[in-house]
Amino acid sequence: MIIGRTKEKEKMIRAYQSEYSQFVTVYGRRRVGKTFFVKETFGYKFTFEHAGLARTGMKGQLAAWKSSLHDAGVAKPKLPKNWLDAFDMLKELIKASDEKKKVIFIDEMPWMDTLHSGFIPALEHFWNGWASGRKDILLIVCGSATSWIINKLIKNHGGLRGRITAKIFIQPFTLAECERYAKAFKLGMSRRQIVEAYMVMGGIPFYWSYLDRTKSLAQNIDDLVFNPNGELYDEFDALYASLFKNPEAYVQAITILGKKKAGMTREELIKEGMDDNGKLTKILAELEYCGFIRKYNTIGFKKKNAVFQLIDSYTLFYFKFIAENSRGDKHFWSVNQNTPLYYNWCGLAFERVCFAHEEQILQALGISGVSTVFYSWRTTADENTESGAQIDLVIDRTDGVINLCEIKFTKEPFAVNADDEDNLETKIARLSEETRTDKAIHLVLISAKGLKKNEYSSIFQNIITLEDLFKA
Repeated sequence: MIIGRTKEKEKMIRAYQSEYSQFVTVYGRRRVGKTFFVKETFGYKFTFEHAGLARTGMKGQLAAWKSSLHDAGVAKPKLPKNWLDAFDMLKELIKASDEKKKVIFIDEMPWMDTLHSGFIPALEHFWNGWASGRKDILLIVCGSATSWIINKLIKNHGGLRGRITAKIFIQPFTLAECERYAKAFKLGMSRRQIVEAYMVMGGIPFYWSYLDRTKSLAQNIDDLVFNPNGELYDEFDALYASLFKNPEAYVQAITILGKKKAGMTREELIKEGMDDNGKLTKILAELEYCGFIRKYNTIGFKKKNAVFQLIDSYTLFYFKFIAENSRGDKHFWSVNQNTPLYYNWCGLAFERVCFAHEEQILQALGISGVSTVFYSWRTTADENTESGAQIDLVIDRTDGVINLCEIKFTKEPFAVNADDEDNLETKIARLSEETRTDKAIHLVLISAKGLKKNEYSSIFQNIITLEDLFKA
């Protein structure tokens, strides 16, 4: 059963129903549900289905291809000599098929492109020299190594340039989709618990599939993350190793970005230890492609001073708790519920949830049709001020307004006091002064439980609650 993915499925069906052969790429980070989406869409029936093998050389890849040909009905396939030979064998299979539309699904294609294998030229020859000239082929390629899909296929500057007819990016679930998942599998979770689970695992369906409906959320997190036998205990290393052939530099960048919640510029990353060897730009771009970081430009700064911010929920949780759990406490999460450590994490993690729900925030503000830019903003202390200022979320709008968003994950309605009011007014003043903006600045509260009415509460022009974030 597919939850969500409505637009993605419609796009795939259009490709299937096209009068001409189509070349479709399906991409997204590890465990986001790419393979499940494709198989469910086509009822697990394909003319030919194949999956590349992780950390396997060309000989092993070709042997696996032979096996897949046998599974597809070829009685005694021979071992392909090379990838040109392998795709020739696929041609013969397609020619022999009496299906009206031949659906070819090649999963984990990035793993098949081994060093000096000639895989890409062979794929080009298959598609450009034969398949694209027919009207009955739907070629679907998939892979977790999003950077490979982007660079080798979508942005290919060789024979595959402009040949991709449809790109389907499978994104993590939204809160609304997680709620539908929780209801479908009878997990018995409140909306606050769904948000907390999202703050740990993000909207990654495969992670959610591990939740045991007979246990509390805290027990589930302990079992999955802090138990050495838990399914997500070693996920961090597996996650980055599956996406990048040489993950060390990527993990280094992620580790550095994890130290500053508002993000860092390229120059700041270099100062913190990243090598400025010409590869940093590529590393950051690929991390952005995979959805681990986001890149934004702050008002008042030039494009070259773009900020890179870590936004992946699981990675943030790993740095905050898993990597620091030196004692190996299997019940770490249950023990630390309702402690200052827990509440400090909630504040940061809920901000990331909000970043993942920009569309819902715009809907709540009634500005879905307005062009906007989302970013965090910070400034340091100077000779005129005792401290710096930091704003959780800034929405810069083209209709002459800037929204400054305060984000609170409290269990009760947020109560503004005199100190809060002074702090918020200082932020407005600092932003206005340092950016020299002439736009109106409106304050927005994004609160799990709304706002408590008192003498200071009128400082906020808009209130956004969990109910708003859960809208589809």
